[in-house]
Amino acid sequence: MWGVQRTRYCNGSEASEEAEITVNIGGVKQVLYGDVLTRYPDTRLAELVDCSLKTSEDIYALCDDYDPETGEFYFDRDPDAFKCIMELYYYGEVHMKRGICPICFMKEMDFWKIGPDFLDECCKGHLQEVQDELAEIAEKVRTILVDREGDPSAGGWQRFQMCVWRLMEKPESSLPAHVIAIVSFIFILVSSVVMCVGTIPDLQVEDSEGNLSEHPTLEVIETVCIGWFTIEYILRLISCPNKVKFVLAFMNIVDFMAIMPFYVVLILTSFGAGVMELANVQQAVQALRIMRIARIFKLARHSSGLQTLTSALKSSFKELGLLLMYMGVGVFLFSALGYTMEQNHPDTLFTSIPQSFWWAVITMTTVGYGDVYPKTTLGRCNAAISFLCGVIAIALPIHPIINNFVLFYNKQQVLETAARHEIELMALRSEDSGREASPGAHKHVCGAGVWDSDTYIPLLKAPRGGAGIQTPSTDASFESTVEATEYFIS
Repeated sequence: MWGVQRTRYCNGSEASEEAEITVNIGGVKQVLYGDVLTRYPDTRLAELVDCSLKTSEDIYALCDDYDPETGEFYFDRDPDAFKCIMELYYYGEVHMKRGICPICFMKEMDFWKIGPDFLDECCKGHLQEVQDELAEIAEKVRTILVDREGDPSAGGWQRFQMCVWRLMEKPESSLPAHVIAIVSFIFILVSSVVMCVGTIPDLQVEDSEGNLSEHPTLEVIETVCIGWFTIEYILRLISCPNKVKFVLAFMNIVDFMAIMPFYVVLILTSFGAGVMELANVQQAVQALRIMRIARIFKLARHSSGLQTLTSALKSSFKELGLLLMYMGVGVFLFSALGYTMEQNHPDTLFTSIPQSFWWAVITMTTVGYGDVYPKTTLGRCNAAISFLCGVIAIALPIHPIINNFVLFYNKQQVLETAARHEIELMALRSEDSGREASPGAHKHVCGAGVWDSDTYIPLLKAPRGGAGIQTPSTDASFESTVEATEYFIS
């Protein structure tokens, strides 16, 4: 028996509050006292204090079993979780012990009629993380179901849009979609190589005015690639469920910036040679050609590693800001010191503090081009200190950034595995429900749960007196993490 033992002295008027109540939690007995339990009268344990005045039906509604001879209440609950529940009556708050599932513990609190407001703040943060993960799993499951089966309530045009969207955006949905993704990846590589090769002077040709321009063959390849990118962008825009969200998405902006320069240059060229001879127009055309490098970012659409890296960097803005702050303070400090120590040297290379910024940057980042360097003894000492400080300033935030990348990558793997596992469970439940009409099927009962199967193992047991486990339909949508969590744990 575990619990706090104490000797009680009471008179007759205090009998109800001073009464000892014996509870059996999953095989572990505990003696509780009425005055402790009545501190929170709305809880289930507080209702046990006056059970002597209630009927047997009311008593059995509060517990799983009751022994009238010994007055012992039996609850088929987790005894470790009950230890945490009892902290409310002694300390005024509930704290989850390590190793207890937060979602299961919230079910325990709900059973004992204890609100989530009594949960400790540190435990609320852990609970929120688990709820967010469940919401992400629910969203992944819903996405997989829609990709596989589609929306049965959609019309003909909506089904066509969904089919085109899966074909262009979901390579894992079908073999043709996977082939299109590979072809798009090849076009991105080819266009990037053509853009680089086109700048080699030996592969360029002279026009009528003697100016070098790209080889006609490379221009044809570039046109074909732009045509593919244009068709791909238009199809994705037409078939996307939300046009505004599609246009404002970062990767879609990159796609637009990759094809827009080609058509702008084509329009300017169609106006004639007079317009192209203008200096401003030529500079604009050159700037637009440089913008073609944006197409290399299209590779992130087909690389889960690049997507994970981008997400990890987004979650590391604080560490990156800390790195920039360290470097900014160091650059300003050491450039000012370097200028002060070198300004009296006749051959000094530090002509001003802003000009010394460049020396401080390449020194703290350990690049050291050698175009600017100190010539005095004090200046060299300052350079050595700036070098060491730069190494430390760069090394300090790197570990949290790497840690965020590892955590995010592992989390993505866990979520994908959990989503696939949930899909497999749903398939098994569908098969079991399809055996209801089979003559060889037998009905099994476990507590309040009932299922029809020959060899069914209840991995998740329904709550006492509740219905079976729900599975999300293809048209399910989740407006909040709480809704998604309830969908998978109810």
